[in-house]
Amino acid sequence: MRRLSWKRLVLLAALLSAGVQARADILIGDPSPMTGPVSWVGEQYLAGTELAVADLNAKGGVLGEQIRLISVDDACDPEQAVAAARKLISDGVRFVVGHACSGSAIPTAPLYEAAGVIMISPSATNPKLTEEGRANVFRVVGRDDQQGILGGNYLADRWGEKKIAILHDGQAYGQGWRKRPRRR
Repeated sequence: MRRLSWKRLVLLAALLSAGVQARADILIGDPSPMTGPVSWVGEQYLAGTELAVADLNAKGGVLGEQIRLISVDDACDPEQAVAAARKLISDGVRFVVGHACSGSAIPTAPLYEAAGVIMISPSATNPKLTEEGRANVFRVVGRDDQQGILGGNYLADRWGEKKIAILHDGQAYGQGWRKRPRRR
């Protein structure tokens, strides 16, 4: 074992006390639903995230650091999502691509906020997710209240003079599409 000189020990202590960490992989989390009724969504999200990570790493990573992906199954279930979020946080992730479902994203957002983890959801549409005002939470999809209006207006513009049947399968997605489109 090599001994450190006092100068190196002082430098190491100064760096550690200043919060400078050794170079390591950048950990990101993917809490996709890999089981349950929307597991097909999780499979697609994970495949896309894996491709993005591979592409970034092939180009040198981020700021010279390689990215390492940690995947967990949240099953689009609030309780399992909280457990998945706690695992990602304990593993040291700094960024989460997900959660896919609003019912998973909403209860995990405060956990990520407390841990300083950035969360970007590709598909959680419940307005509550971003209305809570957490600085670490972002979405890349329109909210339910916006989608309902846009969808209704689209139908009215194209088939406003005809009768239209709208079916719902009873799942959580689409429950927030309650606003009525403009009448023509």
